[in-house]
Amino acid sequence: MLDPVERTCEIIFGVIVVLTFTLSLSGADSGRSETGAVLRAALTCNLAWGIVDGALYLMSRFVEHARAHSTLLAVRRAPPDTAQALILDALPAPVAQVLTRAEVDGVWQRLARLPEPSHRIVLTRTDLIGAVAVCLLVFCSTLPIVVPFLLIHDASTALRASNGVALAMLFVAGWRLGQHAGRPPWRVAVVTVLIGVVLVAVAMALGG
Repeated sequence: MLDPVERTCEIIFGVIVVLTFTLSLSGADSGRSETGAVLRAALTCNLAWGIVDGALYLMSRFVEHARAHSTLLAVRRAPPDTAQALILDALPAPVAQVLTRAEVDGVWQRLARLPEPSHRIVLTRTDLIGAVAVCLLVFCSTLPIVVPFLLIHDASTALRASNGVALAMLFVAGWRLGQHAGRPPWRVAVVTVLIGVVLVAVAMALGG
């Protein structure tokens, strides 16, 4: 439903959002009631952003389905040279560059023999599950960062533990991105942590 990059980026997004809340407690002698209010705000904010992200995911999937449908119709109705150009444009560049004209022509002929596609664009069950997954990833990324505040009574100690958990989550997320990209995981992990810290600072400086 979601590729590794989508999953990881949603988690990074959730971590960054919740950090803008927990770091607002630093340097202050926050009472339990104030800390609780901030944590509730972080949870509800990430839930709201998770719902927004899920809705945007569905919008993007609808557009992708519509574009694929339009491309298929254009390929079926176009003359051979135009159809082959459309097919090559729709493929990833490394794939398009190695296909021969005969291979592209074979693809065009098979597409032309397909039944006439429906003009109705619908979201699939997989799309809906993917939207729910996006929402849950953003929301659930909040929970590990919040747990130290629930287990540790001292607010300063809880904040340090929470920040450590958040940094560890960013590091692991960056490590997974590095593995997926075929790059040195530790380098990508360090860069991800640095980018996350910078984005949190920017968000807080702008009132986020």
